[in-house]
Amino acid sequence: MRPSDVALTEDGLAPAGRGTILLLACGALAREILALKAANGWRHMDLMCLPANLHLWPERIPDAVEKAVTAHRAAYDEIFVVYADCGTGGLLQARCRELGVEMVPGPHCYAFFEGVEAFEAKAEEEMTAFYLTDFLVRQFEAFVWKPMGFDRHPELIPMMFGNYTKLIYQAQTDDPALDAKARECAARLGLDYERRFTGYGDLGRVLAARA
Repeated sequence: MRPSDVALTEDGLAPAGRGTILLLACGALAREILALKAANGWRHMDLMCLPANLHLWPERIPDAVEKAVTAHRAAYDEIFVVYADCGTGGLLQARCRELGVEMVPGPHCYAFFEGVEAFEAKAEEEMTAFYLTDFLVRQFEAFVWKPMGFDRHPELIPMMFGNYTKLIYQAQTDDPALDAKARECAARLGLDYERRFTGYGDLGRVLAARA
């Protein structure tokens, strides 16, 4: 049984199968990677996801990645880390270099969904934008609303989002229900709303390069 077919274990890891490449990914990207694998017939790639909530403690990501790489290196010809920097301040890139594995380039998933070059070109004009992806729209309560304490202290919203002007929903899929929910998220934060269809951006191109 391949890793993508089984549930995560208690430590957040899935049992590894055998294949040419192991995609060691953030759980927030599972749906997108599985869609790309299915659409392209990438049967030589296995997927194992670390818990998406590691993003709440980005300093833990390098150790979690190292643990997984060490545990499963022998089973694969290559392990590819499907994380960007993700708030680790360069620590994940340094750890991947030490481990001899490659990772997705870019500062975060917002950049590689948009396309890193395109995202960086807009960075100055969008300094006051707050971004959501398909995953974050679905998990807005768990990854934004509750961790920031807005469920208990709504008075924090203008304090924490007072310098933002709009919410940009980077849509990976055309889903009217997600669009409606993202629009609601913007209203709850007091922000203007923009939907921007990005598809899978650089994520698809980076994985296709391993096909």
